[in-house]
Amino acid sequence: MLPYQTLEEAAASLGRNLTLAETLWFKYSARKSDYILYCHNTLFLLVFYTITPLPYVIMELLRTKKIEKFKLQPNVKNSLADMLDCYKKVMYSFLIAVVPLQILSYPTVKMIRIRTSLPLPSSSEIFWQLLVYFVIEDYANYWLHRMLHQKWGYEKIHRVHHEYTAPIVFAAPYAHWAEIIILGFASFLGPLLVPGHMITFWLWFILRQMEAVETHSGYDFPWSPLKFIPFYGGAVFHDYHHFVGGKSQSNFASVFTYCDYIYGTDKGYRYMKEFGKTKEKLKQK
Repeated sequence: MLPYQTLEEAAASLGRNLTLAETLWFKYSARKSDYILYCHNTLFLLVFYTITPLPYVIMELLRTKKIEKFKLQPNVKNSLADMLDCYKKVMYSFLIAVVPLQILSYPTVKMIRIRTSLPLPSSSEIFWQLLVYFVIEDYANYWLHRMLHQKWGYEKIHRVHHEYTAPIVFAAPYAHWAEIIILGFASFLGPLLVPGHMITFWLWFILRQMEAVETHSGYDFPWSPLKFIPFYGGAVFHDYHHFVGGKSQSNFASVFTYCDYIYGTDKGYRYMKEFGKTKEKLKQK
C-alpha cells in the first residue's frame, strides 16, 4: 500500500510531476495492500502459462509439412487430449504446491523489502535486474537439476518431469510437487539477493514462465529472435536432455549453455550436433 493518499501528495514527495506509468500505478495500487499486490504474481503465472503455449498447441495439431521440419522429435505426435491431460495435471500441482508456496513466501518478500512504492524503476534498472535474475537462476538451477539426476533424486522426484521424453509446451512446469519447491528456490534466489520493485518481480516470473514454455515447445525455429541472445540454449538444447531421459548427465542448465560447457556436462549434446552435421554433409555428397 502506498504511503500517499492523493496524486498531489505523491508528486510532492517525489519533488516532480508523476509520469503516466507512475500515475497509473498509483491509481491501481494506492489502496491495495502489499500482500494483495504480491498475490498478483500467482494470477500472472496461471494466465501466462495458459496463454503462451497456445500458438505451439495449434502448430502441434496442424503439423503441416512446413511446421513438421522444425519439430525436434517429428516421430512423436501429441493429440489435443494428451495436451489437455498435461494441462490438468499441472493445474493440480499449481494448486497444491505453487499457491501455498506463494502464500508462505510473503514474509520473505517483506523481509527483503521488495517495494511497491514510487518512484517506479527505470527501464534500464528493470533490464539489468532481470538479466541478473536470469543468470542467478540459471546457475542455481544447473546444480539443483543436476542433483535431481542423482539416483535417489531422480527415482523419488525428478522422474515425473521426464515422463515426457519429447517435451510439449504444457509440460514446462509438469513435475513432482517437491521439484516445484526445489527449483522454485532457484527462481526466487535472484529477487532475494537483488531485491527491486514489485513490477520487476512480476516481470521476472512472467518472462521465466514464457522462457520455460519456449524451451519445452519441441520446436526449433531458425528465425527466432531468442537465438541472438548469447549462450541461450532454447528448445533444441533442452530437448536433447529429455530425449536421453533419466540417464541423462547432460544439458542441466535451464536457460544458458555456458554452465554445461564449463562443467563438461554437454559432451553428449555436442557429439550429437557434430554427428548431425557430418550426416548432413554425407547426404549432400
